[in-house]
Amino acid sequence: MKHFIDSNFLLQSTPAQRLFHDYAKDMPIIDYHCHLNPKLIADNHQFKDITEVWLNGDHYKWRAMRANGVDEKYITGKADSKEKFKKWAETVPYTLRNPLYHWTHLELQRYFGIQDLLSGENADRVYTKTASVLQDPAMTTQGLIHQSNVEVVCTTDSPLDDLNYHESCAEQNLPFSVLPTFRPDAFFAIENKDEWCNLLEKLEEVTNISISSYGDLISALKERMDYFHHRGCRLSDHGFEAIFTGDYNENNASAAFKKLIDGYSPTLEEAGSFKTHLLFELCIAYDERGWTQQFHLGALRNTNTRKLRELGADTGYDSMGDFSHAMGIMQLFNRLEEANSLGKTIIYNLNPADNELFATMAGNYNSGSIPGKIQYGSGWWFLDQKDGMEKQMNVLSNMGLISRFVGMLTDSRSFLSYPRHEYFRRTLCNLFGQDIEQGLLPMDYNWIGKVVQDISYHNARNYFNFKHAKKIQTHA
Repeated sequence: MKHFIDSNFLLQSTPAQRLFHDYAKDMPIIDYHCHLNPKLIADNHQFKDITEVWLNGDHYKWRAMRANGVDEKYITGKADSKEKFKKWAETVPYTLRNPLYHWTHLELQRYFGIQDLLSGENADRVYTKTASVLQDPAMTTQGLIHQSNVEVVCTTDSPLDDLNYHESCAEQNLPFSVLPTFRPDAFFAIENKDEWCNLLEKLEEVTNISISSYGDLISALKERMDYFHHRGCRLSDHGFEAIFTGDYNENNASAAFKKLIDGYSPTLEEAGSFKTHLLFELCIAYDERGWTQQFHLGALRNTNTRKLRELGADTGYDSMGDFSHAMGIMQLFNRLEEANSLGKTIIYNLNPADNELFATMAGNYNSGSIPGKIQYGSGWWFLDQKDGMEKQMNVLSNMGLISRFVGMLTDSRSFLSYPRHEYFRRTLCNLFGQDIEQGLLPMDYNWIGKVVQDISYHNARNYFNFKHAKKIQTHA
């Protein structure tokens, strides 16, 4: 019987163990999509206790606690930090077979040297020990990133952000880069006219551009892209239910804009044109700047209206949606291809029923110019666990080239989440190791080990080509 989270955790064959320990384990991390707070990095924030670093903002844990019958005051409410941690500790034994059970104990081992299984019985002791360890200078935000062997951190940022904290990180000459990602989702949310018009006013302020036409809006957003680009940004990101379908009619888009700023609602046709045409124009601008565009598709957000009203958005009440994706992706990518403006792209699906659809759609638009130009992205959100990652990698292997895959990201708000890369690499090595063990792949460690290293690190480094990325030499 194997031990729980030993050195060969998730590695179920000798080839898998060799691939991980000799090739994948020590590769640097390029975290090209996360939700870390750049202010906390720039300020080199020191966390007072494990509740602050581990539970605040972590809706994965919040959902598990609610499912375990924990009162909201111990989750997002006014209970003190120690009480909240104890309620989480009492929940952990009930998370068996949920990825939280693995992540929790990996993080306790990797950052605090705690081998014990967390429970209500040892919660006080674990709380005290972790609080003490967190006062070590190596456990600041910058220290946690550095000791996790992270080379690049890409945060997710509004086009209105002044990026002062990213500039502060650059000025500090840190051993890793902290780069912004351009996420303009709010500019497509025209259903709430008042909020959208307020957003427009803020865009005018930061660009010093008077936005009185649809063309002015595009010009202002491009100005913000240039602002981001000069500060190291090389990615955009979009979190939509699905890529919009419509007629991409610029005249209708302009009519929609005029109605919105005049206080009226555009027709459905005009609104559809506004969203499709604006996205098309932004994607062309991304390609002109050599950026990679990301599309996170399929989330049904804020499904609990009462909790949205009480707690706000992004508090753990989202799920997979069953949206239709093929036509929207095809229409956008095909138009961009016709315009010779389809740049590097990553598409992520939240519903595993869409795995094959996304993988084959990515394959439709590879041009032979860049290895893996159109990427079928890693398991995301509800799918960034062992089963979800295996399914994504198996589909990618069957429908494309897993050897060109840019690998894992954290998609996290937690500074303790980097063991998810280890979790991914162990899962990756186990897949290849099982195939070697079963004679489905040759016992060619030089080549397969190189592919594992490429997926773990080199593919992402070469694909994104970050200007400020620290140069690190790696070998097996």
